Amino acid sequence: MTQATSAKVTKLNRVERNAWTKQKIFDAATKVVGKYGYAEASVARITEVAGVAQGTFYNHFENRQELLDQLLPKIGLDMVHFIRARTGTADEARQEIERFSAFFDFIREVPEFLRILNEAEFFAPAGYQKHFDNISSAYLRILQRARAAGATSTFSDEEFEAIVQVLMGARGYLSRRYSYSEHGVTAVPDHVISAYRKLVTHGLFNVPDEETKS
Repeated sequence: MTQATSAKVTKLNRVERNAWTKQKIFDAATKVVGKYGYAEASVARITEVAGVAQGTFYNHFENRQELLDQLLPKIGLDMVHFIRARTGTADEARQEIERFSAFFDFIREVPEFLRILNEAEFFAPAGYQKHFDNISSAYLRILQRARAAGATSTFSDEEFEAIVQVLMGARGYLSRRYSYSEHGVTAVPDHVISAYRKLVTHGLFNVPDEETKS
């Protein structure tokens, strides 16, 4: 901790200091799990990276598993806020393209996200489920608002739930294909954004709905 940071921390009240310390532990856990995986993310290793005592860790978390179960949902909500801050247009279709693009900006800032997500289903199933509940419910509300504004077709809520899974899956698979490599996380190519834009705004097939029922 630098002298300037130390001076700043001493000015915080108890609640603010606790929140600051807990955030340091989350940040350290993100780095450790991202590098070593959940299995090797010991309390000792996390607190060493965070620069706090192990006793301090247990002031904030009952045990290691509690932290691991909270880690992915915390990163997921950070992602939601990150994307929301970068969605500024009033046009709902363009907002979806902005959200899509912002997702790839987020994983460049938090390159550990993919490993944390992929391993969570096995090592932190409670956190994995909470993350998907948080993200899918937030996405569903976005689509419902777009429908109320007349910006989408008359999909039912059940159809929207399926579409949310499609859009979330697209982000996961496209990031693996175009962003993650042995050299780190790179910017997604422009043609990926344009392909997504065309798919979202025009659809893949121009077949009248009545024909699909035959």
